[in-house]
Order: sequence, then structure tokens, then C-alpha cells
Amino acid sequence: MIIIAHDIRSLHNVGSIFRNAAAFNVEKLYLTGFTETPPRKEIAKVALGAELLVDWAKTDVTAAIDECRQAGYTVLGLETGEEAVDIALIDEARIALVLGNEVAGIDAETRQLLDGLVVIPMGKKQSLNVSVASGIAMYVLTKK
Repeated sequence: MIIIAHDIRSLHNVGSIFRNAAAFNVEKLYLTGFTETPPRKEIAKVALGAELLVDWAKTDVTAAIDECRQAGYTVLGLETGEEAVDIALIDEARIALVLGNEVAGIDAETRQLLDGLVVIPMGKKQSLNVSVASGIAMYVLTKK
């Protein structure tokens, strides 16, 4: 599994995504858009060394998606909406998962580049913090 963290504004969320990625043996983490990169004390505070364990790169979101697709990955966005499929129903072996901005989600331009959208089914509240959602998604997708 590959994670593409696009336009993540909170450095603490970035640190948590690194930590989740290390916990679930993510192959690579792409940091795209205005997502900040290590070394930053705010990232390190939450990542607890995971930023040193995960292979990562700072690049353009289009380049990251193209690279993943050329390597045989299905590129899915973690997002809400009617067109999103329950993440538990995904049975692809090689997935690159795009995480979007904490407020706006995945922008329309980036959505057009994706092979599809997946959603974590929820109850009364229809949103989760991006770092929490990333951990749930990594767990579900790596247990297939």
C-alpha cells in the first residue's frame, strides 16, 4: 500500500499519518501539495520516530498518482459522497490511497485523476479527523 497525503494542513496530522504508515507497513508515503515534510518538531512530536522508518517523498500530486499507476497500483481517494464505495468491499491487491485536506477533502482536480473513491461508513457524524481516518483505512486495506 502507498499513501498520498495531499494538502494536509496540520503538522500533527502529518506526524500521525507517518505513525500509522509505520504501524501498517506502508510501502511509501507521498507528501503532496502544501503538506509539510520532516524535519519539523511538530511532525516528530506525534510521529515518535516513524518519520525515520517510512520511505517518503515530497512531490506533485499528479506525479505521485502517475508513478503509482505506472507501478500497477489502483489509485483510490478516501472521501465521503454517494459515489464512494465502502472501503471494506475493496479487494484490490495494490492500492495507492489519497488522503485529502482536513476541511475541503480531495479537490475536484485531483478527484478526476483517481480510479475511484472509498468511504469509511459512519453513524451520526459523517467525518473523521484525517489522521484517524487514515489509520482505519490502512488497517482495513492491509487486512485483506
